[in-house]
This record gives sequence, C-alpha cells and structure tokens, in this order.
Amino acid sequence: MKIIAGVDEVGRGSLIGPVYAAAVILNKSINKKLLRDSKSLPKTKREIFSKLIKKNSIWAVGKASVKEIEKLNILQASLLAMERAIKKLKKKPSLVLIDGNKLPKIKNYKLKKIIKGDQKIPSISAASIVAKVTRDKVITNLGKKFKGYYWDQNYGYGTKQHLKAIKKLGVTTHHRKTFSPIKKIK
Repeated sequence: MKIIAGVDEVGRGSLIGPVYAAAVILNKSINKKLLRDSKSLPKTKREIFSKLIKKNSIWAVGKASVKEIEKLNILQASLLAMERAIKKLKKKPSLVLIDGNKLPKIKNYKLKKIIKGDQKIPSISAASIVAKVTRDKVITNLGKKFKGYYWDQNYGYGTKQHLKAIKKLGVTTHHRKTFSPIKKIK
C-alpha cells in the first residue's frame, strides 16, 4: 500500500518567530472535500480541522528558529522545517508531496513538489492547517509576553499595526533581524 504524506510550511512572510512545517499522512476516514488551504478557512474551522486531523491521522511538525532563519535565509529554513517534520513521522511515507516549487534534500525519500498543492491535494491542505494552527498558538502565547505588538491578531506579519508597534516599542529578540523592515529599524 502506498503511503502518501503531504507537507506545507507557514510563517515565511512573518517578521517574527520560527517558520513551521507539518507533514500529514491522512486517514482515509477524513472527508477530503472539506479540506482546503489553511488561509482560506476561518480560524474556528482551522482549529476544529486541526484537532480532527491530529486525532485521526499520522502527523508531525517541524520548525526552524529565528537564528536558523537569519543564518540560512527563509527559504532554506523553510526546507529545514519541512525535513524535520517529514523525518518525525511515525511511518515512513512512500511518497511525500510538498507544496511549492522547491524540495528539501532528504536521502531515501521520494519527494514531489506541487505548486499550489495546498489548494489541490488534501494531505497538503491538512498539513497547511496543522502547521498554521500550531504556529498561531505559539505566536499568540508569545504575544502575551510582548504586549503592544498585537501578535494575537497579526501573528507577526508586517501589518500597519505591527510596524507602528515596532517603531514605538522597538525590535524584540523574536523579530527576524535580516528581514525588511526590521533591519532598517534596529
């Protein structure tokens, strides 16, 4: 039997925090018609779907830290997070479908890139949901310690509200210093 895993990352464009990736081997019992790219689902549905996926499927999450992002660049850090998620799966997939146009380099795994895969392939959609819910929770909790940046609302993305807060409150250790506009502010 062919075991297929879907992989997607989240947080590439954020100005703060780690980039996350999830790998999911979907259980056949999950209604694949309900799954879509995480960005197209309301937060409450994403959280419900994430719990359902985690309860009924094989899944894993990987991340790359702010330091790794700054050292490697965001693309390489995203690929590293994907590799970590794939290698953490409890079952080795016979095929790994990855959202995007780049692949991590992992020996002894068959990988295939699919542009807009999060919109086409249910297991990739599931991975995008798990990755987004995981990262959003981490960033929301971080926001409780760093009040005034509104990370519970903007998740560290470069919104007007966040940029205004950075100018007022400064750059934190969680900001990606190699990213514009952070490198212009510090």
